[in-house]
Amino acid sequence: MDVRVPPEVMTAVDQALQEFGKINILINCAAGNFLCPASALSFNAFKTVVDIDTIGTFNVSSVLYKKFFRVGILLARAFLPLGYLLITIPYMFQDHGGVIVNITATLSMRGQVLQLHAGAAKAAVDAMTRHLAVEWGPQNIRVNSLAPGAISGTEGLRRLRGSNASSKLKHFSNPIPRLGTKTEIAHSVLYLASPLASYVSGIVLVVDGGSWMTFPNGIKQLLEFESFSAKL
Repeated sequence: MDVRVPPEVMTAVDQALQEFGKINILINCAAGNFLCPASALSFNAFKTVVDIDTIGTFNVSSVLYKKFFRVGILLARAFLPLGYLLITIPYMFQDHGGVIVNITATLSMRGQVLQLHAGAAKAAVDAMTRHLAVEWGPQNIRVNSLAPGAISGTEGLRRLRGSNASSKLKHFSNPIPRLGTKTEIAHSVLYLASPLASYVSGIVLVVDGGSWMTFPNGIKQLLEFESFSAKL
């Protein structure tokens, strides 16, 4: 499914509903990223990341809201003699409720170098989280963001930092001096999606060991980081 294409999203949601009968939890985690100075970033590269991260999150959330979280039910119809359809009592709504967890990032929290595209896209998703939490809360829909740090054994870490990323990152200061694990992120998502967080909505839960406060944020430092990584 390409989250940038609404018809594909609609088809996927319809198939899931047909198979399982309901969708209680949505995890929006589609993303595109790479390291690039803002001055070298092409129009198309910036747009592509925003389309995947921001527009994709809206597309899937909107489709699921309309198809299951809050479904409009037609109550009455009246037909005119010429065959035109007149809806006399348009809709009642059936609120199934649900949970949305948007996977974002800490990039925009301080303005990370080489990450304008991803930082802007994820900041927009965090704003969307707050807006939807306010608008959809009355329909028993909770919406939260989760911002992970560098997580070992993930495709994202490998693509951004190279095949020896785990070894390289050990050389940088982190309040909790290690990489995160996929299990820790899974547990954090599970918390937000579970009844344990039944009164939690509109937040950004940062799960990065505090690294957003201490990770290098200078072009020179990151170039040294990349040079060091090439030697490992």
